[in-house]
Amino acid sequence: MNPSDPAGAAPRRRIPSATYRFQFNAGFTFKDATELVPYLAQLGISDLYASPYLQARPGSVHGYDIVDHARLNPEIGTEHDHARMSAALREHGLGQMLDIVPNHMGIAMGARGRRNRWWMSVLENGPSSPYAGYFDIDWNPRNPELCGKVLLPVLGDQYGRVLEGGELNLVYEAGQFRIEYYENVFPANPRSTAAVLELAIEKLTLRSNDPERMELASIAAALRRLPPRRARDAQSRAERQRERIVTRRRLRDLVYRSEAVRGAVNAAVAEYNGTPGEPHSFDRLDALLNDQAYRLAYWRVAAEEINYRRFFDVNDLAGVRVERPQVFQATHDHILSLVREGKVTGLRIDHPDGLFDPRDYLVTLQRMTMGLERTEDFYVLVEKILTGDEPLPAEWPVAGTVGYEFLNRVNGLFVAPANEGKMDAIYRAFTGFDDDFENLVYEKKRLILRSSLVSELTVLTTLLDRISERNRRSRDFTWGSLRDALREVIACFPVYRTYIEAVPGVVTDRDRAWVHQAVEKAKEHNRTTSGAIFDFVRDTLLLEWPDSLDARSRSQHARFVMKFQQLTGPVMAKGVEDTTFYVYNRLVSLNEVGGEPDRFGIDPEEFHAFNLERAEQWPHALSSSSTHDTKRSEDVRARINVLSEIPEFWSERVNAWAGFNAAKVRKDGQRPVPDANDEYLLYQSLVGAWPFGELDDQGRQDFTGRVQAYMEKATREAKRHTSWLNPNPAYDKGLGGFIKDILADGESAFMDDFLPFQRMISRLGMVNSLAQTLVKIASPGVPDIYQGQEAWDFSLVDPDNRRPVDYALRGELMRSIETRRGEVGLAEAAGEMVDGWEDGRVKLHVVQTALRLRMAFPAAFTGGAYVPLVAEGARAEHAVSFARTGEGAAVIVVVPRLVATLTRDRDFALPQAADWKGTHLPLPDDLAGRYRNALTGEELRPGKHGLDLTDVFATFPVALLERMD
Repeated sequence: MNPSDPAGAAPRRRIPSATYRFQFNAGFTFKDATELVPYLAQLGISDLYASPYLQARPGSVHGYDIVDHARLNPEIGTEHDHARMSAALREHGLGQMLDIVPNHMGIAMGARGRRNRWWMSVLENGPSSPYAGYFDIDWNPRNPELCGKVLLPVLGDQYGRVLEGGELNLVYEAGQFRIEYYENVFPANPRSTAAVLELAIEKLTLRSNDPERMELASIAAALRRLPPRRARDAQSRAERQRERIVTRRRLRDLVYRSEAVRGAVNAAVAEYNGTPGEPHSFDRLDALLNDQAYRLAYWRVAAEEINYRRFFDVNDLAGVRVERPQVFQATHDHILSLVREGKVTGLRIDHPDGLFDPRDYLVTLQRMTMGLERTEDFYVLVEKILTGDEPLPAEWPVAGTVGYEFLNRVNGLFVAPANEGKMDAIYRAFTGFDDDFENLVYEKKRLILRSSLVSELTVLTTLLDRISERNRRSRDFTWGSLRDALREVIACFPVYRTYIEAVPGVVTDRDRAWVHQAVEKAKEHNRTTSGAIFDFVRDTLLLEWPDSLDARSRSQHARFVMKFQQLTGPVMAKGVEDTTFYVYNRLVSLNEVGGEPDRFGIDPEEFHAFNLERAEQWPHALSSSSTHDTKRSEDVRARINVLSEIPEFWSERVNAWAGFNAAKVRKDGQRPVPDANDEYLLYQSLVGAWPFGELDDQGRQDFTGRVQAYMEKATREAKRHTSWLNPNPAYDKGLGGFIKDILADGESAFMDDFLPFQRMISRLGMVNSLAQTLVKIASPGVPDIYQGQEAWDFSLVDPDNRRPVDYALRGELMRSIETRRGEVGLAEAAGEMVDGWEDGRVKLHVVQTALRLRMAFPAAFTGGAYVPLVAEGARAEHAVSFARTGEGAAVIVVVPRLVATLTRDRDFALPQAADWKGTHLPLPDDLAGRYRNALTGEELRPGKHGLDLTDVFATFPVALLERMD
């Protein structure tokens, strides 16, 4: 990549203190955001964190389906609206981080609204389109019938049935023809439409020398003379584009002024569209469709034959080749102009693992924002999922990731590792589930490679087959055996992807180790298969090619390696996050993006080690606890985590509920609906997401609908009894009915037993939530607040977590807190917030106080030291504490963990000072001094053994202590 350098002065680097994520769409616009800027500033936010807001397809609720990178989404607002929002942010001292999408574009071909003009040009002109190289299309796939064409799996049935049913229609409008299929629109190759005009000429009653007839014949001839769509040379492509435009204008003008020609064209179009029940009447339309640069196909063939790279398995999102300079420029010009104008001060890169060469892309992005002679990097974050202890590549010029590795570490603090065996036994006894997590991941990744991503595997296999044919030692490997070997290696891949730079030939020791691990694991799973073929795959991936390989062969070899790396990430995401995480339901608070459900919690020592490394290597990475992609909100996870502490109570309750609801279970043939595994997931979800207070009829109906939608998504993602590709209406309907029945009666035996238990979980979950929130805000990194979650939010996976946020309520809560502080003082107001914790003020108070303190002491938080502190005494294992220091400032965080265990002897009541008797927090000499709890106003002075935790937690569940002298 080598785009030209940016014009004008480079922007200054800005490190956020805290970000706030907004999900922009037609229901939340630039105007809405502008009105909330003062609220963000008052909350303690330094930077708005915006979801993608370039022009997306109509009705997009997320913005990741961009159709035009050069414009703002008009549903979100105008340039003027955006300028007003930017001005409001500047006025209040806020920056703006923008989520951008370099990997793919939306290509939905709806009849109404905005369409992707690049994609439409490709469909009309095939390889001769000036945008043919913008998309990652295999123009020479294994199926020879698709050479030079794009497969479009959009039909609801087999092509022949759709055609002869009259569902495909040729349409003429304003000088050009198109094909319509319900809401879908497809352009017609101009050359192919010459036959339509020739039929129209036959229908004309005008004399042979009539000027209008002669003009129509001239236009038809001009269309016949257009260079073919497979023309590769620039001159022919330019001529095709030029003549296409000229003939379109001529036809438009002729049809407009001549009634006779207009009637003839309409009659020809009608004849092309055939008559249902008369199969041969569709022969002309069939011939025209076969002459297009695309092939319309039944949607079920997508997995096997689709020949363009997609975002995962989403047909409407096509991969773009941003590694090409002209594509980078076209997709980033508008974004870079916002950066140079100072309207955007940071960037979040969506799905970097889908890029051809992520490091090269990021280097180019930095050069384009900060210039060749940059002395510092622009603030850039990457949506990179790290597996286990996998490090983020140190050579990437970024501030870090968006924080999923942090999310899962802080969540693990509130899971009881000692109870893993008990929770495992309860899960297996209830469900009969006997597969281990690692094997399940392997099987589900293989499933994805046999189903939704089989076409991508086919492309890779064909590339590898061509490579094998050039070497006498590998040419006897069959195409099928290579496919099987690739499938096994990818299924065993331990991380989302490697970052081998195949063109210059760079393989790091880190990537070499990942490849070796995957290949050895594949051999273990396939002991009856010759190891030679796996060794060939390994050597190919590690660029161990023969010295005799010519330049062309080396280029093809490099392309295979780079394409391989683009596939392992989607397979991991679909196989693990979108399948296994909905099957392995032992404790679903662990089933989070980037999480490892078989890693049952972590201890404070491990968390401190993680934070120390983060402070040293990635101090400005994002610290997330909820995002638009999380499977459940931070508050839902905080509740479910409590279950890990009370396995015996949980076992009693969940088995009792199954008994109460047994009569409501449906049947799908001989199978129960829901099955025990889905029922186990449902009960955990109800415990985590149940709203506060008594539900009236409307509230119960709304909540039931949310749970039904969530469980339908969960079971379809699990792909066991139903799926998106092959829905099982009986299972879907039976599950929805079961949920409706068990939630319909607020006074049933199930509800009478469930509600008291859930209220107890909710109470302890509140403490967990406050603790993880404070830890997030004070830890190394930049804390992010997902929209609305500064107060309680019990959302499930999207689209549930994109529901409108009640900012009026949050504003009122904030004003209420300020008012009570003034009326009765901070200490009493804090106590009231704990007593009335369900109204959300207590969480908002923690968020606002911690964010403001963070902003007041940038030396301690933005670049300061992280000092682990370890409690001593009877309840030491229940405390997590650390200090942040810098330039003389010191702030200490102390939070409880495993609070159900802490309060078991008091019927799981809220923690109180007496629970901490005999427990203290020793402080090093450099942390000596008086402290003030910013959350309560209380002053504390360390004693002989440090801080007494009965004082620290005297009136509030968590503590944020600032040194006063």
